[in-house]
Amino acid sequence: MPKEIKLCLVYRDMWQSSGKYMPNANQLVKVAEPIINMGCWDRIETNGGGFEQIQLLAGENPNHVLRKWTKPFNESGIQTQMLERGLNALSMSPVSKDVRELMFSVKKKQGTDIARSFDGLNDVRNLKLSIDYAKKAGMVSQSCLCITHSKIHTVKYYINLAKELINLGTEEIAIKDMAGIGRPSSLGKIVRGIKEYKPDITVQYHGHSGPGFSVASSLEVARCGADIIDVSMEPLSWGTTHADLLTVHEILKDDGFKIKDFDRKSYMEVRNLTQEFIDDFLGLYINQKNRLMNSLLVESGLPGGMMGSLMNDLEKSHLSINKWLQKNNKKEISIDNLFSLLLDEVKYIWPIMGYPPLVTPYSQYVKNVAIVNVLNCIKGKERWSLIDDNTWDMLLGKSGKLPGSVGDEIIKLSKKLGKDFYSGDPQDLVNDVLDQNRKEMKSNNWDLGEDDEELLEFSLHKNQYIDYKSGDAMKKLRSDIDLKKHENLTQEKSINKKKKEIIMINDSNYEVEFIINEEIENSNGKSLIKGNKILSPIEGKVFLRKDSSEKGVKVGDVIKKGDVICYIESMKVVNAIKSEFSGNIEQVCFKDGEDIYDDDILFIIN
Repeated sequence: MPKEIKLCLVYRDMWQSSGKYMPNANQLVKVAEPIINMGCWDRIETNGGGFEQIQLLAGENPNHVLRKWTKPFNESGIQTQMLERGLNALSMSPVSKDVRELMFSVKKKQGTDIARSFDGLNDVRNLKLSIDYAKKAGMVSQSCLCITHSKIHTVKYYINLAKELINLGTEEIAIKDMAGIGRPSSLGKIVRGIKEYKPDITVQYHGHSGPGFSVASSLEVARCGADIIDVSMEPLSWGTTHADLLTVHEILKDDGFKIKDFDRKSYMEVRNLTQEFIDDFLGLYINQKNRLMNSLLVESGLPGGMMGSLMNDLEKSHLSINKWLQKNNKKEISIDNLFSLLLDEVKYIWPIMGYPPLVTPYSQYVKNVAIVNVLNCIKGKERWSLIDDNTWDMLLGKSGKLPGSVGDEIIKLSKKLGKDFYSGDPQDLVNDVLDQNRKEMKSNNWDLGEDDEELLEFSLHKNQYIDYKSGDAMKKLRSDIDLKKHENLTQEKSINKKKKEIIMINDSNYEVEFIINEEIENSNGKSLIKGNKILSPIEGKVFLRKDSSEKGVKVGDVIKKGDVICYIESMKVVNAIKSEFSGNIEQVCFKDGEDIYDDDILFIIN
């Protein structure tokens, strides 16, 4: 009798692995019906990962969006699943116990059936509470093996990891091949080993298609006992996302598996609606390189889920480094060459950083360090000059146990900076915050929401939630859409009459006029105020304060070498910028929240 295999449409991940934003509530409700009418789905990935944060950034309430989005699937009997990050829940950094427990309770009440939980370091300590809280909330607990490829991450390693998670009480195992670099044969052996240990456990395969293994992997894991395969759909399949339904359906059917047929008319309707959403404005945030497969990813292991943000970051870094090269009479670098250098740097620093599986947020941490290292190497500077606090927490063991040991370069740097390694439970470092956050919301006359769902959002994404409540998020998005549309029409960047430079993008030259602070530089680019210049080491948004509790520096303040004097938010992390000099602040050369490039002047110190 043929084995039955089921399919899951990862509609959320299709978008997150392609670009920055998701469809809004009305669009998601509109596409839900034809998805259901296709008739082939047992599961739909509806939320999790960056879904909530993305909705806030778009000026939408993620709680309202999710309840509307899951409702039609709940009514049709199709299971809904979410992705959560264990210790980090739905955030990019560790979250307290009380917030983690509330998250599962809220998401279940909002219509989510299955909690797919992963820890970016494969540290089972960080998943124990996820398993317990998911089951307590009435959700199905599914725990992930974050797949990567190294001398440490062997078939035996993953089978033993699955055994530990099963013994902790997880009800399902997900093979989370976030970069698509799991070799088909090895993945099959992992699935077979899991099934030999616990034959009745559900195994679901999730593989991105970037380097091209995912179709073969889907067939191999199915042959070895996997029960459910995640797939995507055109126009957001392949590239950095996932293999398309049509291909996976056909190879499984041809191999003799029992699989539900799909309605092609409904397939085309979903496809056309998805394209309609792309054409609306979401396509402005999808880099076309993410629609391509790239075998270079086999070695670097960068995951599909971060490629949308990576290409956006790389474009900014590309403009920034070419600006510096122009100033220093050096040849510009193409974005393809910069991307190649980044992949080589990731391959070099990954073992030194302890072999963290390249999945959110640790893929971002490794990528961020790699980009800064590449830019510094181009400028003739040393590596490791800028490591943000979250990345240090990972390196020091405060996020969990790294699979490997950090290299001598990291150990020496930690000693130089007075940083200590930690071997305890990472959850013990995070204090409960719900009571404090309740008081803060009530002081603002903000409703805690149905089932405390607004309290949850405030606790998980405080800054984005405040921007959403104030209306700033929607204003920023509309402004950014207008800017991107203008850029697409003119093929130019922001215009200022003071200075012109030629920038090469994809081997084409564009005339770009850069903003120059007239109070700082004269026509020859010389400082009009004498003193030591503190330059930005990276592009991003610059702020004087990290949060409202901190007091920013100002003109006249006396500072010491090594003092934190501002922060630059870049590539999803906040970098503390320290002064290279002692003295008085003579000039603050930026506006709070302003976009800056690396080597822009931040302060004049005397």
